[in-house]
Amino acid sequence: MMDEGGGGGGGGGGGGGSAGPGEGSGTGSVAESSSPAPPSRYESQKRRDWNTFLQYLKNHKPPLSLSRCSGAHVIEFLKYLDQFGKTKVHLVGCPYFGHPSPPNPCACPLKQAWGSLDALIGRLRAAYEENGGRPDANPFGARAVRIYLREVRESQAKARGIPYEKKKRKRPPPPADQGAASGEPNSAGGASSGGSVPPATAAM
Repeated sequence: MMDEGGGGGGGGGGGGGSAGPGEGSGTGSVAESSSPAPPSRYESQKRRDWNTFLQYLKNHKPPLSLSRCSGAHVIEFLKYLDQFGKTKVHLVGCPYFGHPSPPNPCACPLKQAWGSLDALIGRLRAAYEENGGRPDANPFGARAVRIYLREVRESQAKARGIPYEKKKRKRPPPPADQGAASGEPNSAGGASSGGSVPPATAAM
């Protein structure tokens, strides 16, 4: 399932050249603009993740309704997904514990990578609210889930010998002429450092 954050087309009307100004051409453009654009890769993945989670709730023993789902159930779901993981996470007793490039295979388990879980929670958090859930009751944004993801990140960093560090955005220096003209040397850098937060990091 995991161990993986549309374009529109345009065209001319196909009506004949004999159509008058009030005929044919207007109808063609309306029909063309009303055709839905294909969902983006992110939207498609988010829909699949949401359906997978709903199926998990349905198969849960006892079955769980979405309204009764809590952060603890979300963590349970993330642990359930480990059986489908493809990332080798070395145990403390393994001779390759903390080794980023083990020379030989070992019997340590495969799990979901922290980055995959983090991105998944971001998508499910958005899907929950898009499907009518209240933001203040969103189980995917629960404090317990954030703590769990942080623990997974730290434990996998130690086990795999790969530190997870947040990428710092380099703020480009403002052009000398623009800074001198405006008297605000940081204005250009501030504008460029903005942008939307990716769904994955929003969950944290």
